[in-house]
Amino acid sequence: MRVAAVGTSGSGKTTFARRLAAATGVRHIELDAVTWQPGWVALHETDPDEFVRRCAEAMAGEAWVSCGNYVTRPSLLPRATDLVWLDYPRPLVMARVIRRSFTRAAGREELWPGTGNREEFARWLDKGHPIRWAWDTYDRRKRQYEALFDRLAGGPMRTWRVTRPWEAEALIGRLAGEAKNSSPVGGGGA
Repeated sequence: MRVAAVGTSGSGKTTFARRLAAATGVRHIELDAVTWQPGWVALHETDPDEFVRRCAEAMAGEAWVSCGNYVTRPSLLPRATDLVWLDYPRPLVMARVIRRSFTRAAGREELWPGTGNREEFARWLDKGHPIRWAWDTYDRRKRQYEALFDRLAGGPMRTWRVTRPWEAEALIGRLAGEAKNSSPVGGGGA
């Protein structure tokens, strides 16, 4: 099972993917950790080929759960067996991204080890800050994923459109059950 979680910024992709990876015993791949270099340099913009190479290398295994909208790139998406879209209402997404940004800025936590990248209160009004980014890209992401799911309908990749947090919990349980039932006796799911 190779699951890719997508959705607008702040929808909970990383939390969902981390929990699903733990429940299935497979590797979690956070694509933001691949792209964001020290000093907030975005590898997917500065060296797209290297970014895709690193993502493809991380996604080379037979079992993983990734999170990040970058997975929709044509060279990466075909690796997934399942695509999960966290399509939550805007008020829920905004509440989550504001709470997350406040916690990160107050705690001064480094987002990806070794990068030194931290959220700062002083940057909350910047166009690229997660709060503003989530608001500004919400409608575009919704249209993008509706079109993608329409294109993928009936194909070999399973698609899951999750519109409520309880649906995400149920999906984690379902996919974890499938992973357990498909693992060889005595073997791990990874």
